[in-house]
Amino acid sequence: MRFRQIFAIFVLAAALALTGCHSAHIDTTISNRTAAALTLIEVDYPSASFGVQTLAPGQDFHYLFKVLGSGAVTVQWTDAGNREHKSTGPTLQESDEGSLSIQFNPGGDVIWTEQFGSP
Repeated sequence: MRFRQIFAIFVLAAALALTGCHSAHIDTTISNRTAAALTLIEVDYPSASFGVQTLAPGQDFHYLFKVLGSGAVTVQWTDAGNREHKSTGPTLQESDEGSLSIQFNPGGDVIWTEQFGSP
């Protein structure tokens, strides 16, 4: 009888661990599709920011973050000519989860691709 109780508790704990601990996040990829390295890349999102010092041509940078609050995402960077740029992307809500792609293309344009949902 004691074994069944312990086993039942273990099964319940495992089920809760597998289903009850999901935290919404945004899986972000920054891609440099230009012919030159980009530097000082900073992504600002509601309540925080992240960045990468240098992104070589053809290189990708991946980052996961949790949205707290709501607001627009922006990216700032410095190009090979040492000029600073800024682009504004989608607006995030606290319950959003999914993926966000920030792609730097030749000519200086930034392509934002987002796929968000709620948990």
